[in-house]
Amino acid sequence: MSLYGTMRTGVSGMNAQANRLGTVGENIANSSTVGYKKAGVQFSSMILPTTSGAYNSGGVETTVRYAISQQGTFSYTSSSTDLAVNGAGFFIVQGTDGTDYMTRAGSFVPMDDGTLQNAAGYTLMGYEYSSTSEDPTIVINGFDGLTPVNLASAGITATPSGAGTLQVNAPANEAIGFAKSTSLIAIDSQGNTRLLNFTYTKTAANTWTVSASYDNNGTAVSAMAAQTLTFGTDGKLLTPAAPSTVTTLPLGTAVLGGAVLPALTLDLTGTTQLAADFSVKGNIDGSQASTVKGYEIDADGIVSVSYSNGDLIPRYRVALANVQSPDNLRPIAGNLYTQSNSSGVVVLGYAGSSGFGEILSGALEDSNVDVAEELTGMIEAQRNYTANSKVFQTGSELMEVLVNLKR
Repeated sequence: MSLYGTMRTGVSGMNAQANRLGTVGENIANSSTVGYKKAGVQFSSMILPTTSGAYNSGGVETTVRYAISQQGTFSYTSSSTDLAVNGAGFFIVQGTDGTDYMTRAGSFVPMDDGTLQNAAGYTLMGYEYSSTSEDPTIVINGFDGLTPVNLASAGITATPSGAGTLQVNAPANEAIGFAKSTSLIAIDSQGNTRLLNFTYTKTAANTWTVSASYDNNGTAVSAMAAQTLTFGTDGKLLTPAAPSTVTTLPLGTAVLGGAVLPALTLDLTGTTQLAADFSVKGNIDGSQASTVKGYEIDADGIVSVSYSNGDLIPRYRVALANVQSPDNLRPIAGNLYTQSNSSGVVVLGYAGSSGFGEILSGALEDSNVDVAEELTGMIEAQRNYTANSKVFQTGSELMEVLVNLKR
């Protein structure tokens, strides 16, 4: 009977508007939630078969959709571990059960174990930097190889010296037998500074010798056999082999008070013999023992540790994930998302690469909820719910009239 259909249609409309009010309430409740993506209700008509003599009213169906791909605004903070993605992509986080998820909520805080966790308690994941590779190799189609970003591994550090440069101008007009000394500081395996002394002596026209020594408890110890430097008539250093060969000084390994000063190679390219004063330019790599001063995360997601001596050493690189249809991801409590049948497969990459946005450090992505728009939608849903209830009420009253016909 069409009266029953009218009542069912009214109920369908009330349920649809109740669903809409539910998403409005959720959106308003999460209007201050970092990285929250608003939910919305889409309506579609439900048509039932009719006959030429009577109309069989249908109803309305609802589908909840999420504006996951819609970018939110940014709020800037004083914490370098607060992160936001400007553009496409999601942070990869891991729960206590070892399951990996995607999220835009980047309010990460260093924990006592050194990991970075967001407000929902999920740990930020990335790839470790190694000493043999500038950029970690990423697994494009899966989460394999990811490891928790752990800042506790960056304690006090020291880097021993291994190479350096030493450019000297030997005065061309000095007499044979003229000698001049200079020094460079190297770093041993325990972060101690070690003074290396170099003595240049003119032995003949266009010919000098250089010797090196280091101090061992007050005693000068030779670091290498004296090397002969020969200069051409243009004052440039002649190499012992082809002109393209780089002239170097090899300094052997030294054991000093339980620490080791590794073998060093000093590049002498640029050493000259010209009619000018004795001058020196040189540098040796390595760093003294220093403590962690802070952390920096750049737009490419490289997590570097800043030490008190000024060194900035990369430790991790944050990976981002994306899918072909982000709005079809499956939402999970905690501002998390997982792959669904209609979202497409998960693809991993780095910030700044093709298809991925950049990472903002010291910023958080705000909820993309517009409260004014939600309040307007709430009023509309309320009015529509009332109108549908009137349809149901009218159908009920007509049914009562019909039943009372027989009295």
